[in-house]
Amino acid sequence: MPLNLAALGQDYIIKRIGGNAEVRAHLQNLGFVPGASVTVVSSMGGNLIVRVKDARVAVSKELAVKIFI
Repeated sequence: MPLNLAALGQDYIIKRIGGNAEVRAHLQNLGFVPGASVTVVSSMGGNLIVRVKDARVAVSKELAVKIFI
C-alpha cells in the first residue's frame, strides 16, 4: 500500500519506490530505500512528516503515493 494510507505512529518497511528515475533518485537521497523502516509522525492535508533513518522528513502527498510499504 502507498505511504499516504499508513496509520500514524506505526512502523512500516519500505517495499519499493515508484515514479520516474528522477523521483526515485530524489527519494533515495532522502533515505527512502527498500528495506528501510519508516513511521508516519504527522499528517496534515495529505502531506506527511515521516521518520526515516533517524531523521524527520516532510513528504508531499504526491511523493507519498510513490512510496510503497
